[in-house]
Amino acid sequence: MINTASSNPLLTLNYEPALESLGNDYFDEVAAAQFPQHLLRFRNDELLTLLGLDPNTVKDGHFIEAFGEFQGVRPFLALRYHGYQFGQYNPFLGDGRGFLYGQVRGTDGELYDFGTKGSGTTPYSRNADGRLTLKGGVREVLAAEALYQMGVRTSRCFSLIETGDQLWRGDEPSPTRSSVMVRFSRSHIRFGTFERLHYFDRADLSKKLLDHVIEQYYPALQNEAERYALFYAELVQRVASLVAQWMAAGFCHAVLNTDNMSITGESFDYGPYAFIPTYEPNFTAAYFDYGGRYCYANQPGICKLNLQMLQAPLGAIISQQDLDAGLAKFDERCRETYRDLMLKKLGVEHISGDDAEELLRLTFVFLQDSQIGYHAFFSSLAENFSPSWREDANSIIRLPDVVNSDAIAECWELWRNLYQRILSNLPISEMDNIAKNMRRNNPKTVLLRPVIEGIWQPIVEEDNWEPFYELLRRIKTNS
Repeated sequence: MINTASSNPLLTLNYEPALESLGNDYFDEVAAAQFPQHLLRFRNDELLTLLGLDPNTVKDGHFIEAFGEFQGVRPFLALRYHGYQFGQYNPFLGDGRGFLYGQVRGTDGELYDFGTKGSGTTPYSRNADGRLTLKGGVREVLAAEALYQMGVRTSRCFSLIETGDQLWRGDEPSPTRSSVMVRFSRSHIRFGTFERLHYFDRADLSKKLLDHVIEQYYPALQNEAERYALFYAELVQRVASLVAQWMAAGFCHAVLNTDNMSITGESFDYGPYAFIPTYEPNFTAAYFDYGGRYCYANQPGICKLNLQMLQAPLGAIISQQDLDAGLAKFDERCRETYRDLMLKKLGVEHISGDDAEELLRLTFVFLQDSQIGYHAFFSSLAENFSPSWREDANSIIRLPDVVNSDAIAECWELWRNLYQRILSNLPISEMDNIAKNMRRNNPKTVLLRPVIEGIWQPIVEEDNWEPFYELLRRIKTNS
């Protein structure tokens, strides 16, 4: 084990007290829990490079000392926030099992947070134990890496350490193993952070926090006279693009409460998420979402609603006219981004509006009526694509297992004929780009629930982590 802080490159990073400098109106200083065991299960070497560190010089013991034993001198900050949970306002929230470990600037110049999950109780834990199950940590590592590889603007996991505690949970076979995870994100400031300040009628603190947010995360707006209105408009654009990325990726976040919405428009906090197995708009990931509030198809509307709810705390700083003008652009941005991403999954980008709309309409009708695997459909196109498709629609892949009714067969024939015509109108030189587009935007490995359970069982039964690491390798290499 590393004995001195000076020899640990994770402890000697140039930590910036950016949020801490605002004062303790926004957080409480807390202590980390002490754990009986420290087993490093995952470390993200790609993020070390972003921090200017050579992965070869950062040892496993450095991770354990910094993010398992929680050595170091900086204060740990449990952030204060409220939020709308399933539509109901909850004033009893806050970081209940995690804290802001520290903030560092990457080689790209951006400020990043190390935020813990499962690191012990805080003033906001209430009756909870402040711990994270090992399975919960494994699932978030996988989700973050998969979404990142799919081009989604997402937080990532920096490390996952098994801690030796035995936990009791109602939704997992118990006792179950525990872990502490460190999340690497652009910010842990949430919509609910501002909602809490509004609840206490502290417009002064909201303005101070918003100035901080613009300075750190929207620096291009800092010197603009209308920077507050421009901030909200930009946040709307970011969230609209983000939810379009989820939809194209076939991802259902599952718990889109306002405390799970980042003020930087970044995706984070992956609990009972799921990737859709087939195109089913009403697919719901969380077993406790009985009404389907956060189902797959509702995600754009819910995110827009959350942005609308944010207008209340921002209304003391930004005029209602400017807030409405900013939010009015949500639908168009989400629709256009989703359209472009779905066309990329089909390999084509620069086609006429009418052809694009009809191709996507037929795609969605076929996917929903046939219930072919959502991800399997696109990956099959990518794996089997041939320039010969532009000459003959009958050469496009056959799907006899799902084309099992006259209506589905008719839709599929319409799809193939239109796709062939679109290809034939493109130069032969464009076929390579189409093939590359499809391979880049349609992963071969997708985190469907059986895939996750398939790597979890060896961990439970044999403490065998090789399937987990192999799955991560396949996600990163698209193999």
